[in-house]
Amino acid sequence: MTGTSSPNGAPGGALLVVGDVVTDVVALHRGPLASGTDTTAAIRTVPGGAGANVACWAARRDGTEVRLLGKVGMDSAAWHERELATSGVRPLLVIDPEAPTGTVVCLVDSGASAERTFLTDSGAALRLAPDDWSESLLDGVARLHLSGYLFFSEPCRALVAMAVESARARGVPVSVDPASAGFLTELGVDRFLALTEGVDVLLPSRDEACLLTGLPDPADAAAKLSRHVPLVVVKLGDAGALVARSGEIRARVPAVPAAPVDTTGAGDAFTGAFLAALLAGTGPEEAAAEGCRAGARAVEQVGGRPPTNA
Repeated sequence: MTGTSSPNGAPGGALLVVGDVVTDVVALHRGPLASGTDTTAAIRTVPGGAGANVACWAARRDGTEVRLLGKVGMDSAAWHERELATSGVRPLLVIDPEAPTGTVVCLVDSGASAERTFLTDSGAALRLAPDDWSESLLDGVARLHLSGYLFFSEPCRALVAMAVESARARGVPVSVDPASAGFLTELGVDRFLALTEGVDVLLPSRDEACLLTGLPDPADAAAKLSRHVPLVVVKLGDAGALVARSGEIRARVPAVPAAPVDTTGAGDAFTGAFLAALLAGTGPEEAAAEGCRAGARAVEQVGGRPPTNA
């Protein structure tokens, strides 16, 4: 079974997410960290990773088949497989015999903004390589989504090139979430744009869109990016989202009010819900509205995954 060449996708077929699976250690503190001494915090260890989070939020939509290709260490492979399956995701995890599962320490200020800072040890997550890819992974797949973190290591970039080539040969639309403005700066904007040649949907944050274009206004940035990628959706957090095509803003989607507790994974929630809606045949504007609703739910809880009992 092959997918569809339309950027909107079509009902029928699975979403294959290729991306990072990590263990998140979330520390909620209030106010500035006390340098050189103790800062009281509520600390939880939860499953995470941008790619895995996207897959779990996509799987929340009834009738959506979601598969996840990622790489983990032997230390926590069984736990991550269970957590993904509990969220309705079919895990296709490769176990790295040498590196441990990636770990991210999320420092979250539990004040009004719930802003977070990440300390990242990518571990096995960025060790996906061409040997881990097979064209058969696209059997029954209608959409392919690539986590932006894959662009930040050489083995992963080689796998990305193979995956995009395989998807294009089958007419399967490809989406990318840039994932990190900091890593984008290290990689280089021109290099990232070259690596995403042939992608159908780009889902940057406000900061990432502005970085990728050099434009200070996210609407201008979205319009410019949509001359490079057919469909661009810029996530604006509490300002909603922008949908752009062919160099023009086609929709401004309002945010859903929320009381933030932890903003970790809000963009992943948006992306997952958006892609699941596209997979079901929903248009980009309504899909973006679903993304905003998922993002609002995400910030009202700790961690980047949806609750498994909801």
